Amino acid sequence: MARLIATPAPTLCARAPHRRIPIAGRQQGDRPVQTEHDLYIDETRERVKHYFRWIEFTHSSTKAAGVMLVAAILALIVANSPIYDAFLGFWHAHLTFGFGENVRSMTLAHFINDVLMAIFFLLVGLEIKYEMTVGELTNIRQAILPIMAAAGGVVAPILIFIAFNFGTATASGWGIPTATDIAFALGVLSLLGDRIPSGVRVFLSTLAVADDIIAILILAIFYGQSPSIPWLGAAALVMIALIALNKRHVYALAPYIALGVVLWYCIFSSGIHSTIAGVLLAFAIPSGSHVNLHTFADWSGRKVEQARESFAPETPVIAQGDYLKAVAELSKVAKQVIPPAVRLEKYLYPWVYFLILPLFALTNADVRLVDGTLGNVFASPVLYGVFFGLLIGKPAGILAMTLITVKSGLAGLPSGARAAHMVGAALLGGIGFTMAIFVANLAFVDPVAVTIAKVGILSASLVAGVAGFLLLLFVSRKDAQDDSCKTDNLAETTA
Repeated sequence: MARLIATPAPTLCARAPHRRIPIAGRQQGDRPVQTEHDLYIDETRERVKHYFRWIEFTHSSTKAAGVMLVAAILALIVANSPIYDAFLGFWHAHLTFGFGENVRSMTLAHFINDVLMAIFFLLVGLEIKYEMTVGELTNIRQAILPIMAAAGGVVAPILIFIAFNFGTATASGWGIPTATDIAFALGVLSLLGDRIPSGVRVFLSTLAVADDIIAILILAIFYGQSPSIPWLGAAALVMIALIALNKRHVYALAPYIALGVVLWYCIFSSGIHSTIAGVLLAFAIPSGSHVNLHTFADWSGRKVEQARESFAPETPVIAQGDYLKAVAELSKVAKQVIPPAVRLEKYLYPWVYFLILPLFALTNADVRLVDGTLGNVFASPVLYGVFFGLLIGKPAGILAMTLITVKSGLAGLPSGARAAHMVGAALLGGIGFTMAIFVANLAFVDPVAVTIAKVGILSASLVAGVAGFLLLLFVSRKDAQDDSCKTDNLAETTA
């Protein structure tokens, strides 16, 4: 899903992770200030270190994928244990919300799928907006390869699923094997560290962003109910108001969030899946700063110098009015430099990947195998359509379009990548957890069909993830051995 990760992008989505920037040069007592930790007094430094470790943990793609995996495994264990009925009853407890005559009731599971997942799609939308504004999707020459590969990775699984389910009631599930789970895919890739060329990471993350765009369009067009025109009209008016806020250079997040809640309710009531509201809201939130950055650079430098000159080491901090005033003014303006979209994305990332998606996994990965629920699962075309769509169709489509694009001269392979790297990345593209389960819940009314689809999703994702990881690990070790041999040969030649 998003740009998310070797440690994650703040974002599904996968641009460079947030990094703590060392601060050097000043002295605290006799100790040089080299990291943020050294800025704090001795009594609080350990707590600060723990805080930074926590921030680092909650912005790690590997940890995020690990938490989601644990949640999915826990759901499988509970689903096949004696406490399953209580577990199911908990997720089917009803919540009621609304105002006036428009009161809605939904189960806790539906609340997670319809409300909390809208926040996930908001994060996905922010990541897509970033890539389209300043990221990999701005330069069409650079973006053409992953975009074409993403298209191939959508078409091929659809064809395979339809081949198994053509003419049956389950043919509506064709959208299930189309999307890559960016959190898991880049989480697996991050386990290999720097042994994988950076170009492969960029390719896979950009492919996943393009993949998300296609998946969102599929959800909006093919998996909604018959829309209510009045509610769609209300949603359009709210969207116009959001765009007006953007055009009027309103940079506070509160008005966007408030209107975003109204937008979600209108779309939820319209019959279109409400998670689309998250994506629409993301594109309305400003990605620029209302602070003139050139002026700020000069002004902030003067403020820092002013604070330095007014600082009196022997005077209690509370008595240093000029120093505190300079720092407060600098802090007030510095916070406004960061664009609202970036602030929101940074805030949402840990909540989405360490709370919302694990909850989604707990409620949706509950495949029950111990009774007759699955029936003749291996005779179901849904299983084979989903399994082979993800495991074979997804990588085959990605590789086929990559080959066509490179051979036609439209683009070259990513920097440092060879054919084996592309095969490994394509296999990781076959990991389809979150979006695949999400579509399965929308595509089928029959709970048995949904459960069988989940079996196909989980098994194909596991095989694709392990195969992609092992192949890339083998390739990276072989490359390391070849480099070592070349170094030894060069040393012998020059000796």
